Amino acid sequence: MGLALIAGCGSAPAEPGGVVTAEADTSIPTSSPLSTEPEAEPISGLEPLELGAAFPWLERMKNMVHLTHASDGSGRLYVVLQEGRIMSFDPTTEGDPAEGTEPDVFLDIRDRVRVGGERGLLGLAFDPEYASNGRFYVNYTTQSHTVVARYTSDASGGRRADPGSELVIMRVLQPFPNHNGGTIAFGPDAYLYIGLGDGGSGGDPLNSGQDLGTLLGAMLRIDVSEASEERPYAIPADNPFINDDARPEIWAYGLRNPWRFSFDRETGDLWVGDVGQNNWEEVDVLQAGGNYGWNLMEASHCFPSGVQDCDGEGLEPPIVEYSLDGPRCSVIGGVVYRGPSLPWLEGAYLYADYCSGELWGLRYDGVQVTHHALLNDSVRRITAFGEDEDGEVYMLSFDGNIYRLAESK
Repeated sequence: MGLALIAGCGSAPAEPGGVVTAEADTSIPTSSPLSTEPEAEPISGLEPLELGAAFPWLERMKNMVHLTHASDGSGRLYVVLQEGRIMSFDPTTEGDPAEGTEPDVFLDIRDRVRVGGERGLLGLAFDPEYASNGRFYVNYTTQSHTVVARYTSDASGGRRADPGSELVIMRVLQPFPNHNGGTIAFGPDAYLYIGLGDGGSGGDPLNSGQDLGTLLGAMLRIDVSEASEERPYAIPADNPFINDDARPEIWAYGLRNPWRFSFDRETGDLWVGDVGQNNWEEVDVLQAGGNYGWNLMEASHCFPSGVQDCDGEGLEPPIVEYSLDGPRCSVIGGVVYRGPSLPWLEGAYLYADYCSGELWGLRYDGVQVTHHALLNDSVRRITAFGEDEDGEVYMLSFDGNIYRLAESK
């Protein structure tokens, strides 16, 4: 089974040419965050990286779509498999490389997850108080819905979760089987953020991206701190559309398919890789109430592509965009590096393309991109980035490899 969920809707990549081409050692001038003209002296350096097998002793887990930790001091890592299972392991325990080490099954809900194409178990977020309450949240698809549900780990020291403990928090009808989004994450405000795509098909036929009356095509923000069957979530009082004729869960909108997003653990900024249609992929830093353009725009370009002089007033432009040139097909939103082992990479946002394997890094000062560089292009079918408790970054590939960032020799 291929991971179609991250691919654009075209039958082939669009014609080459792009605003940001991410060539090695390309530096973005301060005049425009989307320019390709290099500066004579880069503001800050980004050097090539090597990607090595992070846990060569670990048994391969195919169809990985997410990696995270529980912030409980255990150091354990949790890997989400699209098939409907979550696996966990201790990264410091090295088994016999000849034998491998099988990870633990933390949760198995294959009996309720519809898998295929873009559907499956897609997201995992641990409660900020997980160490004391054992609660975590998942995002999965059924035949016709996206489901966000809460589970609780059992008395096994957090090594297993009880499939029977499910409390459904949210169920959203999906009119088509693609563009489900997938990521869920707790922000620094302890609210749960849920990224939902536009409902699928191609070109957003239901105009979900610009419709504040639907939860599709939006970033949602809800309070699950006192979730119950009677009241599965509450609306934060400062959500931007709470007093408007809109769904009050919406925090930002105009998204096509926010497959992977993350919070900068230092600044709290919310970074999103929003998968494009046929021509452009984009990276955004979301703001409360922001409209990110879909389906009026694909990245910073009019949509459909033949439309001229579309009105971009009131729309938030991407931080970076790139064209579907050559083997490129879909942006994989990443993370801001805050780990201890690569201090020169501190504060750089990392992201990739699923098909081309290009891994890019950029620096953003809150107004514009100040540096942008190709760091590696040796891995294909990248599905997600992940962080451990210390902030070290890993990359997942769909064939079962977990990679660790390392200095280029």
